[in-house]
Amino acid sequence: MFKPSDRPRIFALPPGAEFPREVVRGLTGRLADAPPEAMARVTLYLNTGRMLRAVRAAFADRKAHFLPRLRLVSDLALDPVPGLPLPEAPLSRRFELMRLVGAKLKTEGEAGSGVRAFDLADSLARLLEEMQGEGVAPEAFNDPDLAADHARHWERSLAFLRIVTAYLSDDSHPDAEGRRRRVVAWLAERWRSDPPPGPVLVAGSTGSRGTTLAFMQAVARLPQGAVILPGFDFDLPENGWNSLDSGTFPTEDHPQYRYRALLRSLDLGPRDVAPWQAETAPDPARNRVVSLALRPAPVTDRWLAEGPQLGDLTAAMTGASVLHAQDAREEAVAIALILREAVEHGRRAQLISPDRVLTRRVTAALDRWGLIPDDSAGRPLIQSAAGRFLRQTAALAVRRTEPQDVLAVLKHPLTATGGTDRGRHLLFTRDLELRMRGKGLLLDDPAAVRAWTERFDDPRRLEWIDWLLPLIAPEKPAVEQPLGDWIARHLSLAETLSAGPWARAGNSALWREEAGETARRCMDTLAASAGEAPDMGGFDYLGLLDSSLSEGIIRQSDAAHPLIAIRGTLEARVLGADLVILAGLNEGIWPAAPEPDPWLSRQMRHRLGLLSPERQIGLSAHDFQQAAGAAQVVFSRALRGDESETVPSRWLSRL
Repeated sequence: MFKPSDRPRIFALPPGAEFPREVVRGLTGRLADAPPEAMARVTLYLNTGRMLRAVRAAFADRKAHFLPRLRLVSDLALDPVPGLPLPEAPLSRRFELMRLVGAKLKTEGEAGSGVRAFDLADSLARLLEEMQGEGVAPEAFNDPDLAADHARHWERSLAFLRIVTAYLSDDSHPDAEGRRRRVVAWLAERWRSDPPPGPVLVAGSTGSRGTTLAFMQAVARLPQGAVILPGFDFDLPENGWNSLDSGTFPTEDHPQYRYRALLRSLDLGPRDVAPWQAETAPDPARNRVVSLALRPAPVTDRWLAEGPQLGDLTAAMTGASVLHAQDAREEAVAIALILREAVEHGRRAQLISPDRVLTRRVTAALDRWGLIPDDSAGRPLIQSAAGRFLRQTAALAVRRTEPQDVLAVLKHPLTATGGTDRGRHLLFTRDLELRMRGKGLLLDDPAAVRAWTERFDDPRRLEWIDWLLPLIAPEKPAVEQPLGDWIARHLSLAETLSAGPWARAGNSALWREEAGETARRCMDTLAASAGEAPDMGGFDYLGLLDSSLSEGIIRQSDAAHPLIAIRGTLEARVLGADLVILAGLNEGIWPAAPEPDPWLSRQMRHRLGLLSPERQIGLSAHDFQQAAGAAQVVFSRALRGDESETVPSRWLSRL
């Protein structure tokens, strides 16, 4: 497939190119004269599931032929390696860390709550994954220069970080990231003496993570291996590339910095990157404008020299528009109108934004016309009917019953759905609420509630109240108990309330449809790892449940309109639309403000070789540059947020 070469192979596509389609076009073009089975010998690694589906769809649009082996880079964590066990479940690792953190808090005289211990364990687990991904050894914490100016803080942090070091030894049970790192190292060593017989390609990744970078290096060095980079800036001159390494800290917030790091690790330069396909940028003139606007800070003086060489900027930016809305609501409505107009003209349109509040507002605005977008991020499980029901019933199971909590559960659309008498249930609930509001009837006085019910002389009402009273006033555990007991108690209450007084507990709408099935899987996952968790109190269980439900995502792409899509910033690499809207272009949203690190300062992370806050900004900048090269693009922002005026995104200001 490739001519013999003693140098690593790096190909790239420019910003704005429809990456999946061009990857497939270049691959089929290179194998056009080869026998049909040559394509089946190719292994193509992709960065995300959506990229994989887009590549498969691009192959399906062509004539019948063999497909290459399509894999995800993340799937390497499950590859069989002699003597290497499968990765440990993420929740089990967090519960194990939670035990150790809780014991450490008690030895320091800070008993804390289980929720706090779980939060600390969660942040330690993320740090552990990052250290394994970046190849940082636990001995790095022993560097005396690491905390020269942070002695007191560092000593306290180090006491907790030593908990992590036990999981970084070679004989420890790996998690997914640790196992992926070991698999990549094993493959790289094996390929040196026994390379795979067919071509191996990695497409769509930028090498922003250490493990992915190591895998891309190994593939690029194969006799028939290659890496295909998305959104490579062919217009960035040599002085711009060189400035990315200047100064004490590298310019990681530049969109092309990760490519500079990859090329440097392979002893290559920017001019060694070859186009995967010629003339694939929808608007090369706009790409040159954006490239100049995003030049690294040390060379922004080149604007004066190179700006006049761009020619007519009006012509270069013909396909770009800027939308300044007064507030977020106006921005959402305006975007919805743009998307609706695209549908009316039969054009594919994508909304790309990291602001999930904004995208939900756009979805709500589109609903008035019956348009459902294909939202890649889905809907949070915790905001669905099933998620809210589980939270509300958990509150009834662990804390003192409040009237408003009981009424909220009784009125929930998933309550009493196991039979045909939900209307009767709602009628009885209304009467109970009127009595509680008018005469102050207390639910914690079962005798008074029963006496009031008997006045109606209605046997169905008596059946209803006999079903309800044990559920809304159960005996609350006064001490900590195992997580499995909390889950069993909670699910029993939830299923009984969902079924209603005249149906079996398992016959309800609680676990039905996409939301219910996702909620069921979430609770099953929690129960499967419950044996690893320490005993906890009721409020700790509520916090743990909220954390678990927050990670659940509901996707309903089957009902989505085929012309409208909402994507996260990472999926800007997929592209494939006639119109792209980049929304939420305000500082603090795009790019997002770096999250505070409870363990390490910025200087410590730099010295250890861990991810810096600027790296995430650089990845967001790359996604912006990639999407800004689309055929037609709209840059959108709100002039005012919920509380104050906003500051435009640094990239929009540069443009």
